[in-house]
Amino acid sequence: MDRDHVLALFDQRIRRDARPDGPGVRVERDGAVVRLVGGERAWNGIVWSGLDEAGADAAIAAQVSHFTDLGLEFEWKTYAHDRPADLGRRLLAAGFAAEPDEALMIARIEDLPTGPVLPEGVRLEPVTDPAGVELVIAAHEQAFGREMPGLRERILDHLRHSSDTLSLVVAMAGDQPVSAARMELTPGTGFAGLWGGGTVPAWRGRGIYRALVAHRARLAAELGYEYLQVDASDQSRPILERLGFVRLSTTTPYVYRP
Repeated sequence: MDRDHVLALFDQRIRRDARPDGPGVRVERDGAVVRLVGGERAWNGIVWSGLDEAGADAAIAAQVSHFTDLGLEFEWKTYAHDRPADLGRRLLAAGFAAEPDEALMIARIEDLPTGPVLPEGVRLEPVTDPAGVELVIAAHEQAFGREMPGLRERILDHLRHSSDTLSLVVAMAGDQPVSAARMELTPGTGFAGLWGGGTVPAWRGRGIYRALVAHRARLAAELGYEYLQVDASDQSRPILERLGFVRLSTTTPYVYRP
């Protein structure tokens, strides 16, 4: 995989030419800034910026003013290769709070295993209704150790209004959800994004995360996608590297709360 070429494709197709990521979300372009705005229950933030040192502070202030007027918390999703090089420092000076770094991992689907291998007693079930969403949220809350009411509402909205761009799966051991994951599809870009995948503590280390990746890779291949993208934590990054994903950059979310 040509890393520079794929990173440039990702920047252009997913960030600069961003599309709404859910119902009621709109894409707005303000000079060299691309933002998503969708109200209190949606993710709101900056997905791309092409700033220079002379204009960066004014552009940051303009976005703060815009979202503050709307009464919305928002995120400026930065990448290590964004410019200016001190964008993160400028965001901190403007009142943003940095969240943990994640690795931007991308793989060609043709290079990935697409046959899920599950531990005995575990099965994968597709999620298409509110009851299934509750299983997903239960697995996530156990895996990540926190409640996720906002995620529940975003997933339900997505299923109601644009289910063709979202794929959900839950791993079940008997009647207990032990892991869950979703894939967000962006038609026409060649990229599908993998999210979630956390496994409850008692079931970790048995290959469930790998199986969820393989399951979604197979679905994406069947739909004609070329690449899978993950924002990976330190826990998932080594697993993804062993599967064939390549780290192309680092992404750091900066959050502003009015």
